[in-house]
Amino acid sequence: MKKIALSDIDFAEEETNEVFKVLKSKWLSMGEITQEFERKFAEFLGVKHAIAVANGTAALHLANNVFGIKEGDEVIVPSLTFVATSNSVIYTGAKPVFADGESNDNFNISPDSIKEKISNKTKGIIAVHYAGYPCDMKSIMEIARENNLFVIEDAAHAPGAKLDGKMLGTIGDIGCFSFFSNKNLVTGEGGMIVTNNDKMAEDIKRKRSHGMTSLSWDRHKGHAFSYDVTTLGYNYRTGNINSALGLCQLKKLKHNNNIRKELANLYKKCLVKVDFLDIPFKKYNGSSSYHIFPVLLNKKTDREKFMEFLKSKGIQTSIHYPPIHLFSYYRNKFGFKEGMLPITEHIGKNEVTLPLHPLLKKEDIEYISNQVIKFGKTI
Repeated sequence: MKKIALSDIDFAEEETNEVFKVLKSKWLSMGEITQEFERKFAEFLGVKHAIAVANGTAALHLANNVFGIKEGDEVIVPSLTFVATSNSVIYTGAKPVFADGESNDNFNISPDSIKEKISNKTKGIIAVHYAGYPCDMKSIMEIARENNLFVIEDAAHAPGAKLDGKMLGTIGDIGCFSFFSNKNLVTGEGGMIVTNNDKMAEDIKRKRSHGMTSLSWDRHKGHAFSYDVTTLGYNYRTGNINSALGLCQLKKLKHNNNIRKELANLYKKCLVKVDFLDIPFKKYNGSSSYHIFPVLLNKKTDREKFMEFLKSKGIQTSIHYPPIHLFSYYRNKFGFKEGMLPITEHIGKNEVTLPLHPLLKKEDIEYISNQVIKFGKTI
């Protein structure tokens, strides 16, 4: 029986060799390799500043932090995302306010719902490009400018995706990326913050490393002998091993995103006539990075049975995502209740994610699709 993983990593000899070079150098923490990764990533996106951090959550926290978000403030976020998006707001003492999705075809945050959620406490918006499909950034930016709000792009799913000729992550005030092990660009743990704002970039760099005016690498190279601490900072640095992996993965990103696109299109062709599920994002602006392949089951289909059936055929699946506002912590802390976000909650109850990664072959997609069709004959 086949064993098909939900995601997999395109690592080869180059990654091994580059990591070994870092080990031989004995400089494992943030240094020259990280600086090169930052330069190359900024160049890839066409943005002035890219600042490498420990993970995507750290990127989101620092992004909120540099806007001065504090207790009593509110930031509008989607509920259909990984919990790090909204947790990053809570870390500052502020409250996440959840907006609904656009539709059962477009899972991204709805500009109309954002408008409804704005209050005199609202300071910003976090737009998450779900599965790598672009949000309606034109509308979101218009809303933000009309209401004097900042915009953070959570582009964890979207490295390499574009909208109106711009890379996702470069349209808002700050963009945040994750390089976790299931992402399109993998460093194991790692993240990046990008911005065109010089002042914000300097603030982020300092806060990434305890608020210090110089780094260990600067002192090692003789560029500084001591340091001052000018602001409250964090230990959100990444390391040279992660950055070495990132440089290798960045070279492959465009090619692997194209493979993902081909596989996603094959899924759509194979599953077009399956009547118990729908494939979202049939229409969207820009280009996607095809991070995951979500399908939406109809209300009559038992999701657990569907996922167990595919598991029995060697196919791993997942759910993206249980709505954040219905998690116990959020219910207890903020009083959020079921029924607040009908579109998000419907998707949360009926979405299933099928395997998608650049190591899959055409025959794998055909096999998965055939098993999906076989399940349909059992209901």
